[in-house]
Amino acid sequence: MSNNEYDASHTALLIVDPYNDFMTEGGKLFEAIKETADATNMFANLRKIIPAARAAGFKVVIVPHHRSDPHGHDYDDWKHVNMFQEANKPVKAFEAGTWGGEFNPEFGPLEGDVVVKEHWAQNGFANTDLDMQLKQRRIENLIFVGLVANSCIESTARYGMELGYHVTLVKDGTAAFSQDGMKAAATNGPMFAHAILSTEELLERIPAAA
Repeated sequence: MSNNEYDASHTALLIVDPYNDFMTEGGKLFEAIKETADATNMFANLRKIIPAARAAGFKVVIVPHHRSDPHGHDYDDWKHVNMFQEANKPVKAFEAGTWGGEFNPEFGPLEGDVVVKEHWAQNGFANTDLDMQLKQRRIENLIFVGLVANSCIESTARYGMELGYHVTLVKDGTAAFSQDGMKAAATNGPMFAHAILSTEELLERIPAAA
């Protein structure tokens, strides 16, 4: 797509994991991503990207992580432990029925947005309806923002490429748990993304308000 504008009728902005626990001060993982979010100016950039995408007529799609069971039985009898099980044990991030497990009111869904089924690990396509929701709406171009750059963003975007979507990563519209995580995302991104843009570069390519 390079220098061409994104066709609003075939483009979706995917906001990954916009929970209070990640994106709101006081959230269980807010401090863990704060350093890299501040370095990329992620929150300020999302305040530009999301309204511009809505104004252009892009479909906004929320790609949420599994909300942990408040009773702690999510992974009972699982054969294989995964990193999210281990990571969630100390803090029970995105706990169902709690403030932290609610969507951030600024970056979460509005009426008319698509909220897909929750992913259990990293890939937003795995065991969810994301692919169907996109194909039913004739979406071909995916723009990724949200969290975390080198896990859920990378895994979902990589698989999106394999499914035939045009994938755009917004390098300053995301954050990670460490600078090493951001470096890993930057290193791996060119292997699967068709475009890696800054917020300003993306805004230049978003069509005028529909």
